[in-house]
Amino acid sequence: MKKLFLSLIALSLAAATAVFADSPLQLSLTPEIALRPRSETIKGLTIGVWGENPQSALALGIIQGAPGESSGVSLAVLLNYANRYKGIQWAAINLTAREFTGWQSGFLNYTDGRMTGLQTGTINYAGRLTGVQLGFLNYASRVEGGLQVGMINIIPQNEFLFGLPKELSPAMVFVNWKF
Repeated sequence: MKKLFLSLIALSLAAATAVFADSPLQLSLTPEIALRPRSETIKGLTIGVWGENPQSALALGIIQGAPGESSGVSLAVLLNYANRYKGIQWAAINLTAREFTGWQSGFLNYTDGRMTGLQTGTINYAGRLTGVQLGFLNYASRVEGGLQVGMINIIPQNEFLFGLPKELSPAMVFVNWKF
């Protein structure tokens, strides 16, 4: 009877570990003062003053970081930062080091690598753009197919009016494109 009881406890612990392998919740003050370690992937909800976990989650806070491959909806008061992100980032400042797919909205949206989707903000920057930038100042180092709408729109790879109708100009007011 004792062996059966111990076996059932061991089996229950193994099942619980398998069910909670992906953490459904993260609460944090800083990446070091948090419910889960910063290396653990969160699949669910993360709430914090400053959170930094790989995630497939709804992330709410003042500063939200998503290292590695992450996805979801990240809503922060000041800053969202990520290596690779798919989904929605809304904050005063959104920074992505490598690739972003989805919608970035804020005062400053900066994707150093490939930006696929929509950037809406005062200042938008994309290393490589496939999509749309709506803002006061829009800059895309390279465009593989995109449209810029704003007061200042810069695509340095464009040649002035010689590529019409596929491209407009290196810099234009109101609208610029490359297809």
